[in-house]
Amino acid sequence: MKRKGLWLALALIGCGVANAQWQILNSGTTADLRGIDNVGGGVAWASGTNGTVLRTEDGGYLWQPCAIPPGAEKLDFRGIQAFDANTAIVMSSGTGDLSRLYKTTDGCQTWRLVFTNPDKDGFWDAVVFAGPDFGALIGDPVHGDFPIYFSADGGNKWRKRQRIYDKRTVWTGESIFAASNSSLLVDPADAEIYFVTGGDSPMAMVVYLDCHLPVGKSCVSGESHMTGLASGRTAGAFSLAWDGDAKLPHFVAVGGDYEKPDSASGTASFWLDDHRETYWWQPSISPPHGYRSAVAYDEATKTWITVGPNGTDVSTDDGRNWRAVHPDAALNEAADADRNWNALSLPYVVGPHGRIGKLEKSSF
Repeated sequence: MKRKGLWLALALIGCGVANAQWQILNSGTTADLRGIDNVGGGVAWASGTNGTVLRTEDGGYLWQPCAIPPGAEKLDFRGIQAFDANTAIVMSSGTGDLSRLYKTTDGCQTWRLVFTNPDKDGFWDAVVFAGPDFGALIGDPVHGDFPIYFSADGGNKWRKRQRIYDKRTVWTGESIFAASNSSLLVDPADAEIYFVTGGDSPMAMVVYLDCHLPVGKSCVSGESHMTGLASGRTAGAFSLAWDGDAKLPHFVAVGGDYEKPDSASGTASFWLDDHRETYWWQPSISPPHGYRSAVAYDEATKTWITVGPNGTDVSTDDGRNWRAVHPDAALNEAADADRNWNALSLPYVVGPHGRIGKLEKSSF
């Protein structure tokens, strides 16, 4: 992809024109990819089905296949969190002991199993690290509670959150979607946890928990907020992102119904702060044009980007309005470069059948 075309497209977003695409990279695999984590300095890691883990050290030009962790040949690695070119933790999703965490410290030549789901009916959905030490892991409800585990040592040891009275009640049928490893947010400064839900419940929710350090002791309070996103067995909120502003944060949630990928109904909402101590989630005025599995915020351009099977959308007004992003045929851009994506870690995006794309940083 020519950088000029992408730069021009992003510059014209505010003028009602949005023509751009992801630069398609060669992953060297046909695995379905849902995990992606950009470390920086040209280093990024990706993960997917059949125990697949990939790594790049040159900004995505070459993706190196990693050794498959022991016993993981048939596991589905839905999430990956990396710390540098040598160290990363990968999470598999599956019922019971099919949900596992493996860690490497030698550039994925070898792996060590660090944690296995202790709940035979459990299912892990996301693992997120905020810094080199503090991480959180979350799964679908077990015995009426969302299991949350914490690590304070870079993922070597994990401790379960104690269940203490809070305002949070789990709906019957409520779950978390392990679609892009972005259903969970962690703020280590205030020990706060945010996650989004969906499934066969009355409504899609954003859940906030105020937890205490040292990690794993407890989460003493909780709040739930209706997102206004689509609800139903295959619908809800799939991804949550924020702009990192500690004083006046903006949050965006995306989702929809993955069995109705072309339906724009209930696909995005944003957190509204009216400066009068009144806060609520409000559906986007102009939503993304289909189900979306991941959303991310680009600080350099103040742009929100969301992806899904039928396309890519961007917002420059904190999620209120979204506009579709399309390839530019005049620049010989691939006709499908905007679609068939699962997960984001800017500037990278991953999808089924080994798809990896990249937005050049100089174009933001």
